[in-house]
Amino acid sequence: MTASTSAPLAKEADRPLLAIGFVLSAIVIFSIMDGIAKYLTGFYPALQVVWGRYFFNAVFLLPWLVLVWRDRPMATGQPKLQIVRGLFMLGSSGFFVTGLTFLPLAQATAIGFVAPLMVTALSIPLLGEKVGPRRWAAVLVGFIGMLIIIRPGTDQFHPAAIFPVLSATSWALGLIITRRMRHAERPVTTLFYTCVVGLALISAAAPFVWVAARMDYWLLMAAMGLLSVTGQYLLIRGFNIASASVLAPFSYSSLIWTTMIGYIVFQSVPDGWTWVGAGIVISSGIYVWHRERVNARPVVVPGASISPTATRRRWRIARGGS
Repeated sequence: MTASTSAPLAKEADRPLLAIGFVLSAIVIFSIMDGIAKYLTGFYPALQVVWGRYFFNAVFLLPWLVLVWRDRPMATGQPKLQIVRGLFMLGSSGFFVTGLTFLPLAQATAIGFVAPLMVTALSIPLLGEKVGPRRWAAVLVGFIGMLIIIRPGTDQFHPAAIFPVLSATSWALGLIITRRMRHAERPVTTLFYTCVVGLALISAAAPFVWVAARMDYWLLMAAMGLLSVTGQYLLIRGFNIASASVLAPFSYSSLIWTTMIGYIVFQSVPDGWTWVGAGIVISSGIYVWHRERVNARPVVVPGASISPTATRRRWRIARGGS
Protein backbone atom coordinates (compact mmCIF):
# COMPACT_ATOMS: atom_id res chain seq x y z
CA MET A 1 0.00 0.00 0.00
CA THR A 2 1.31 3.44 -0.93
CA ALA A 3 1.38 6.09 1.76
CA SER A 4 -0.45 9.30 1.06
CA THR A 5 1.74 12.26 0.28
CA SER A 6 -0.46 14.41 2.46
CA ALA A 7 0.89 12.65 5.53
CA PRO A 8 4.08 13.98 7.14
CA LEU A 9 7.22 12.49 5.69
CA ALA A 10 9.85 10.81 7.81
CA LYS A 11 12.77 13.11 8.44
CA GLU A 12 15.68 12.37 6.15
CA ALA A 13 19.09 12.10 7.74
CA ASP A 14 21.26 15.16 7.12
CA ARG A 15 23.71 14.58 4.27
CA PRO A 16 25.43 17.95 3.84
CA LEU A 17 27.94 16.97 1.13
CA LEU A 18 25.24 15.52 -1.09
CA ALA A 19 23.03 18.54 -0.39
CA ILE A 20 25.85 20.91 -1.37
CA GLY A 21 26.28 19.01 -4.62
CA PHE A 22 22.56 19.33 -5.33
CA VAL A 23 22.56 23.07 -4.65
CA LEU A 24 25.73 23.81 -6.66
CA SER A 25 24.29 21.90 -9.62
CA ALA A 26 21.04 23.82 -9.29
CA ILE A 27 22.93 27.15 -9.25
CA VAL A 28 24.75 26.31 -12.50
CA ILE A 29 21.42 25.33 -14.08
CA PHE A 30 19.69 28.51 -12.91
CA SER A 31 22.57 30.64 -14.22
CA ILE A 32 22.26 29.11 -17.68
CA MET A 33 18.51 29.61 -17.53
CA ASP A 34 18.96 33.28 -16.58
CA GLY A 35 21.32 33.72 -19.52
CA ILE A 36 18.67 32.37 -21.88
CA ALA A 37 16.05 34.65 -20.30
CA LYS A 38 18.35 37.67 -20.71
CA TYR A 39 18.80 36.86 -24.39
CA LEU A 40 15.06 36.46 -24.98
CA THR A 41 14.14 39.74 -23.28
CA GLY A 42 15.91 41.46 -26.16
CA PHE A 43 13.13 40.26 -28.47
CA TYR A 44 10.06 39.50 -26.32
CA PRO A 45 8.28 41.03 -23.29
CA ALA A 46 9.46 39.74 -19.91
CA LEU A 47 5.98 38.44 -19.13
CA GLN A 48 6.01 36.32 -22.28
CA VAL A 49 9.41 34.90 -21.36
CA VAL A 50 8.17 33.96 -17.90
CA TRP A 51 5.06 32.38 -19.41
CA GLY A 52 7.21 30.22 -21.70
CA ARG A 53 9.23 29.01 -18.74
CA TYR A 54 6.13 28.00 -16.80
CA PHE A 55 4.42 26.45 -19.80
CA PHE A 56 7.36 24.17 -20.53
CA ASN A 57 7.71 23.46 -16.83
CA ALA A 58 4.29 21.88 -17.12
CA VAL A 59 5.20 20.07 -20.34
CA PHE A 60 8.23 18.40 -18.73
CA LEU A 61 6.56 17.84 -15.38
CA LEU A 62 3.51 16.02 -16.80
CA PRO A 63 5.30 12.78 -17.86
CA TRP A 64 6.90 12.57 -14.43
CA LEU A 65 3.50 12.99 -12.77
CA VAL A 66 2.05 10.22 -14.92
CA LEU A 67 4.83 7.88 -13.76
CA VAL A 68 4.19 8.59 -10.07
CA TRP A 69 0.42 9.14 -10.27
CA ARG A 70 -0.34 6.17 -8.01
CA ASP A 71 1.62 7.93 -5.28
CA ARG A 72 -0.85 10.83 -5.45
CA PRO A 73 1.62 13.63 -6.26
CA MET A 74 -1.18 16.20 -6.05
CA ALA A 75 -2.07 15.25 -2.48
CA THR A 76 -0.87 17.84 0.00
CA GLY A 77 -1.35 18.51 3.66
CA GLN A 78 -0.22 22.13 3.21
CA PRO A 79 -2.38 23.56 0.38
CA LYS A 80 -2.22 27.17 1.57
CA LEU A 81 1.56 27.09 1.96
CA GLN A 82 1.92 25.46 -1.46
CA ILE A 83 -0.17 28.18 -3.11
CA VAL A 84 1.66 30.98 -1.30
CA ARG A 85 5.03 29.44 -2.22
CA GLY A 86 3.89 29.28 -5.84
CA LEU A 87 3.01 32.98 -5.73
CA PHE A 88 6.39 33.92 -4.30
CA MET A 89 8.28 31.82 -6.85
CA LEU A 90 6.30 33.39 -9.68
CA GLY A 91 7.08 36.82 -8.26
CA SER A 92 10.77 35.96 -7.98
CA SER A 93 10.94 34.82 -11.60
CA GLY A 94 8.81 37.67 -12.95
CA PHE A 95 10.69 40.44 -11.14
CA PHE A 96 14.09 39.04 -12.05
CA VAL A 97 13.34 38.59 -15.75
CA THR A 98 11.88 42.10 -15.87
CA GLY A 99 15.11 43.39 -14.37
CA LEU A 100 17.15 41.50 -16.97
CA THR A 101 15.42 43.51 -19.68
CA PHE A 102 17.37 46.58 -18.51
CA LEU A 103 20.32 45.36 -16.41
CA PRO A 104 23.47 43.32 -17.11
CA LEU A 105 23.11 39.69 -16.05
CA ALA A 106 25.91 39.76 -13.46
CA GLN A 107 24.66 42.98 -11.86
CA ALA A 108 21.14 41.63 -11.47
CA THR A 109 22.60 38.44 -10.00
CA ALA A 110 24.79 40.38 -7.54
CA ILE A 111 21.81 42.38 -6.30
CA GLY A 112 19.96 39.13 -5.77
CA PHE A 113 22.65 37.99 -3.32
CA VAL A 114 20.76 39.81 -0.57
CA ALA A 115 18.25 36.93 -0.57
CA PRO A 116 20.11 34.86 2.10
CA LEU A 117 20.33 38.00 4.28
CA MET A 118 16.61 38.49 3.83
CA VAL A 119 16.08 34.88 4.91
CA THR A 120 17.85 35.74 8.16
CA ALA A 121 15.79 38.89 8.70
CA LEU A 122 12.48 37.27 7.78
CA SER A 123 13.13 34.17 9.88
CA ILE A 124 12.26 36.21 12.97
CA PRO A 125 8.58 36.88 12.20
CA LEU A 126 8.02 33.78 10.07
CA LEU A 127 9.99 31.05 11.84
CA GLY A 128 10.21 32.50 15.32
CA GLU A 129 14.02 32.47 15.30
CA LYS A 130 16.18 34.83 17.35
CA VAL A 131 18.75 36.98 15.56
CA GLY A 132 21.22 38.84 17.75
CA PRO A 133 23.20 42.05 17.21
CA ARG A 134 26.11 40.50 15.31
CA ARG A 135 23.93 38.91 12.68
CA TRP A 136 21.80 42.04 12.45
CA ALA A 137 24.97 44.05 11.87
CA ALA A 138 26.01 41.65 9.11
CA VAL A 139 22.59 41.98 7.48
CA LEU A 140 22.88 45.80 7.62
CA VAL A 141 26.36 45.71 6.09
CA GLY A 142 25.06 43.40 3.37
CA PHE A 143 22.33 45.85 2.46
CA ILE A 144 24.95 48.60 2.28
CA GLY A 145 26.81 46.40 -0.19
CA MET A 146 23.62 46.09 -2.21
CA LEU A 147 23.34 49.89 -2.31
CA ILE A 148 26.93 50.09 -3.60
CA ILE A 149 25.92 47.80 -6.48
CA ILE A 150 22.78 49.80 -7.23
CA ARG A 151 24.33 53.24 -6.55
CA PRO A 152 21.13 55.28 -6.12
CA GLY A 153 21.53 58.99 -6.80
CA THR A 154 24.39 58.52 -9.28
CA ASP A 155 24.55 58.38 -13.06
CA GLN A 156 25.04 54.61 -12.79
CA PHE A 157 21.69 54.07 -11.06
CA HIS A 158 18.92 52.41 -13.08
CA PRO A 159 15.39 52.33 -11.62
CA ALA A 160 15.07 48.73 -12.86
CA ALA A 161 17.47 47.71 -10.07
CA ILE A 162 14.42 47.51 -7.81
CA PHE A 163 13.26 44.42 -9.70
CA PRO A 164 16.12 42.13 -8.57
CA VAL A 165 15.55 43.39 -5.02
CA LEU A 166 11.89 42.39 -5.21
CA SER A 167 12.93 39.11 -6.79
CA ALA A 168 15.33 38.40 -3.91
CA THR A 169 12.59 39.16 -1.38
CA SER A 170 10.18 36.77 -3.08
CA TRP A 171 12.88 34.11 -3.34
CA ALA A 172 13.72 34.42 0.37
CA LEU A 173 10.07 34.02 1.34
CA GLY A 174 9.80 31.00 -0.95
CA LEU A 175 12.87 29.38 0.66
CA ILE A 176 11.44 29.88 4.15
CA ILE A 177 8.19 28.21 3.14
CA THR A 178 10.14 25.36 1.48
CA ARG A 179 11.96 24.75 4.74
CA ARG A 180 8.73 24.81 6.76
CA MET A 181 7.21 22.12 4.53
CA ARG A 182 10.27 19.90 4.29
CA HIS A 183 8.93 17.08 6.50
CA ALA A 184 5.35 17.19 5.19
CA GLU A 185 5.69 17.51 1.42
CA ARG A 186 7.62 15.63 -1.24
CA PRO A 187 9.67 17.52 -3.87
CA VAL A 188 7.41 16.39 -6.72
CA THR A 189 4.34 17.75 -4.89
CA THR A 190 5.99 21.12 -4.31
CA LEU A 191 7.11 21.28 -7.93
CA PHE A 192 3.58 20.50 -9.08
CA TYR A 193 1.96 23.30 -7.11
CA THR A 194 4.68 25.80 -7.96
CA CYS A 195 4.13 25.08 -11.64
CA VAL A 196 0.32 25.07 -11.57
CA VAL A 197 -0.05 28.24 -9.51
CA GLY A 198 2.46 30.15 -11.60
CA LEU A 199 1.14 28.94 -14.96
CA ALA A 200 -2.47 29.76 -14.08
CA LEU A 201 -1.67 33.35 -13.13
CA ILE A 202 0.84 34.09 -15.87
CA SER A 203 -1.45 32.62 -18.54
CA ALA A 204 -4.15 35.10 -17.58
CA ALA A 205 -1.79 38.04 -18.10
CA ALA A 206 0.38 36.94 -21.05
CA PRO A 207 -2.20 37.56 -23.83
CA PHE A 208 -2.13 41.30 -23.09
CA VAL A 209 1.56 41.62 -24.03
CA TRP A 210 2.01 38.73 -26.47
CA VAL A 211 4.38 39.16 -29.43
CA ALA A 212 4.38 36.71 -32.34
CA ALA A 213 7.08 34.17 -31.54
CA ARG A 214 9.67 32.67 -33.88
CA MET A 215 10.91 29.08 -33.70
CA ASP A 216 13.97 30.08 -31.66
CA TYR A 217 11.65 31.34 -28.93
CA TRP A 218 9.94 27.98 -28.59
CA LEU A 219 13.20 26.03 -28.64
CA LEU A 220 14.85 28.22 -26.02
CA MET A 221 11.71 28.25 -23.91
CA ALA A 222 11.64 24.47 -24.00
CA ALA A 223 15.25 24.44 -22.81
CA MET A 224 14.37 26.85 -19.99
CA GLY A 225 11.46 24.69 -18.90
CA LEU A 226 13.63 21.59 -18.70
CA LEU A 227 16.37 23.45 -16.83
CA SER A 228 13.87 24.98 -14.43
CA VAL A 229 12.26 21.69 -13.47
CA THR A 230 15.65 20.06 -12.99
CA GLY A 231 17.06 22.97 -10.96
CA GLN A 232 13.99 23.29 -8.74
CA TYR A 233 14.05 19.59 -7.95
CA LEU A 234 17.75 19.65 -7.06
CA LEU A 235 17.24 22.71 -4.87
CA ILE A 236 14.31 21.17 -3.00
CA ARG A 237 16.23 17.93 -2.51
CA GLY A 238 19.18 19.85 -1.15
CA PHE A 239 17.10 21.72 1.41
CA ASN A 240 15.42 18.47 2.42
CA ILE A 241 18.69 16.88 3.56
CA ALA A 242 20.61 19.84 5.00
CA SER A 243 19.82 23.06 6.82
CA ALA A 244 19.50 26.38 5.06
CA SER A 245 22.41 27.74 7.13
CA VAL A 246 24.70 25.09 5.62
CA LEU A 247 23.59 25.61 2.03
CA ALA A 248 23.13 29.38 1.83
CA PRO A 249 26.78 30.35 1.08
CA PHE A 250 26.93 28.19 -2.04
CA SER A 251 24.33 30.29 -3.83
CA TYR A 252 27.04 32.93 -4.31
CA SER A 253 28.75 30.72 -6.88
CA SER A 254 26.20 32.00 -9.39
CA LEU A 255 28.22 35.21 -9.82
CA ILE A 256 31.00 33.14 -11.42
CA TRP A 257 28.67 31.55 -13.94
CA THR A 258 26.66 34.66 -14.76
CA THR A 259 29.83 36.70 -15.25
CA MET A 260 31.12 34.08 -17.68
CA ILE A 261 27.81 33.97 -19.54
CA GLY A 262 27.60 37.77 -19.61
CA TYR A 263 31.09 38.06 -21.06
CA ILE A 264 30.74 35.27 -23.65
CA VAL A 265 27.19 35.98 -24.82
CA PHE A 266 26.58 39.68 -24.11
CA GLN A 267 30.16 41.06 -24.01
CA SER A 268 29.49 42.66 -20.62
CA VAL A 269 31.71 42.61 -17.54
CA PRO A 270 30.75 43.93 -14.09
CA ASP A 271 32.49 47.20 -13.18
CA GLY A 272 34.67 47.66 -10.12
CA TRP A 273 31.92 48.98 -7.82
CA THR A 274 29.71 46.03 -8.65
CA TRP A 275 32.50 43.68 -7.57
CA VAL A 276 33.05 45.70 -4.38
CA GLY A 277 29.38 45.68 -3.50
CA ALA A 278 29.03 41.99 -4.36
CA GLY A 279 32.06 41.21 -2.18
CA ILE A 280 30.48 43.03 0.77
CA VAL A 281 27.16 41.24 0.33
CA ILE A 282 28.85 37.85 -0.01
CA SER A 283 31.06 38.47 3.03
CA SER A 284 28.04 39.50 5.08
CA GLY A 285 26.13 36.42 3.99
CA ILE A 286 29.01 34.11 4.86
CA TYR A 287 29.37 35.74 8.29
CA VAL A 288 25.67 35.26 8.97
CA TRP A 289 26.04 31.62 7.92
CA HIS A 290 29.01 31.26 10.27
CA ARG A 291 27.13 32.75 13.23
CA GLU A 292 24.15 30.49 12.62
CA ARG A 293 26.41 27.45 12.65
CA VAL A 294 28.14 28.62 15.84
CA ASN A 295 24.84 29.20 17.60
CA ALA A 296 23.54 25.79 16.53
CA ARG A 297 26.64 23.98 17.84
CA PRO A 298 25.96 22.07 21.07
CA VAL A 299 28.10 22.97 24.07
CA VAL A 300 29.12 20.36 26.62
CA VAL A 301 28.56 21.68 30.13
CA PRO A 302 30.42 19.62 32.76
CA GLY A 303 28.16 18.32 35.49
CA ALA A 304 24.98 19.62 33.84
CA SER A 305 21.86 17.57 34.40
CA ILE A 306 20.28 18.65 31.14
CA SER A 307 21.39 17.88 27.63
CA PRO A 308 24.11 20.05 26.02
CA THR A 309 21.70 21.04 23.23
CA ALA A 310 19.11 22.21 25.75
CA THR A 311 21.80 24.08 27.68
CA ARG A 312 22.91 25.84 24.52
CA ARG A 313 19.31 26.69 23.64
CA ARG A 314 18.65 28.18 27.09
CA TRP A 315 21.88 30.17 26.94
CA ARG A 316 20.92 31.57 23.54
CA ILE A 317 17.44 32.51 24.73
CA ALA A 318 18.89 34.21 27.80
CA ARG A 319 21.27 36.37 25.74
CA GLY A 320 18.81 37.00 22.90
CA GLY A 321 20.71 35.19 20.15
CA SER A 322 23.76 36.52 18.32
